[in-house]
Amino acid sequence: MSHIYIFSPSSAVRDKAAFKRGVKRLKALGHQVEIDADALSSSMRFAGSDESRLAAISRASASGADIAMISRGGYGLTRILTQLPYKAIAKAIDKGTQFVGLSDFTAFQLAVYAKTQRITWQGPALGEDFGPEGEPDDIMSACFEDLCLEQGEGTGWRLSKDDISKSVKVNNAVLWGGNLAVLTSMLGTPYFPTIKGGVLFLEDVGEHPYKVERMLTQLFNAGVLSQQKTIVFGQFTNYKLVPHDKGFKMKTVIDRLRTQLKIPVLTGLPFGHVPTKVLLPVGAKVDLAVDDRDAFLVWGHI
Repeated sequence: MSHIYIFSPSSAVRDKAAFKRGVKRLKALGHQVEIDADALSSSMRFAGSDESRLAAISRASASGADIAMISRGGYGLTRILTQLPYKAIAKAIDKGTQFVGLSDFTAFQLAVYAKTQRITWQGPALGEDFGPEGEPDDIMSACFEDLCLEQGEGTGWRLSKDDISKSVKVNNAVLWGGNLAVLTSMLGTPYFPTIKGGVLFLEDVGEHPYKVERMLTQLFNAGVLSQQKTIVFGQFTNYKLVPHDKGFKMKTVIDRLRTQLKIPVLTGLPFGHVPTKVLLPVGAKVDLAVDDRDAFLVWGHI
C-alpha cells in the first residue's frame, strides 16, 4: 500500500488519542506510516515554532512518501507562507508525493498553486477523519483509498431542492478553493492565485452566516467571484443562530449571492469539517455537469 507521512504544519495536536487511533487505523489498512519528529510538538497554540514547522514541511517534502497528510488544521500556515520551500514542495509533487489536508491547509495549497502551479488535495486530516472514536466515514475512506491507488477520477453529489434545475456544463476549468476564512485572508497577497474561469469550492466551520456573507462580499467586491464559471458550496457547520437573526441564515446568504452573480451557485458538496468528505484536487482541470439535481465533477487521472 502507500507510504504516508504525517506532519503538523499548523496548530498543536490536542487530541493525542485521536492521533494514535488514526495512525493505528492507517497501519491496519496496510499503509506504511511515518510520523514526523515534531508531529506532536507544541509551542503556544502551534505545533512547534514557525521554524520547526517549516522544517517539518521540508522533511515531508524530502520523505519520498506517496502521501503527506496533516495531523490537523487550526492556524499557523499564513505565518510562514513567505518562507515555504516552494521548490522542494514542487519537486516532491513531481516525484509523486500527494499533499493532503483541509482547513488551515488551504493556505498552503493556494500558495503552492500560486507559486508553482502544482496540484495538491483537499481531503482528510489524520485526527479528525481517521481518529474518531467511532469508525471513519465510509465515503471518506473510499475516496482516500482511491487516492492511494491512483484511481480517483471524479465525484458526484445530490444538489439540494433549492438549487437550480436547469443543466450546467463547465469544461476544462481549474478547481480551487477550500476554507472560506483562510482563502479570504489571503486576498491581495502574492499567495492568492489569480484564476479566471475556475470552479471555486468553499466550506467553513464555526462561522455565523453573517460572517460568511461578509467574506463572500469581500470576494465579490474584489472581482474574484464574478470571474469564476461556478461557485460550489460545501458544508458550513458548527455555528449558532440567535433570536435577533430573525430568519437570516445560510440560505439567505446563498440566495443573495445568486442575485449578484450570473454564474451557477451550487450547494451540497460533501466536503468540509464533516465526516463525509470527498477528496478534491486543488489546481486540477475539471469538468462539471449538472442534470436536474445530480452534479458530477470529473478531473480524470492525475
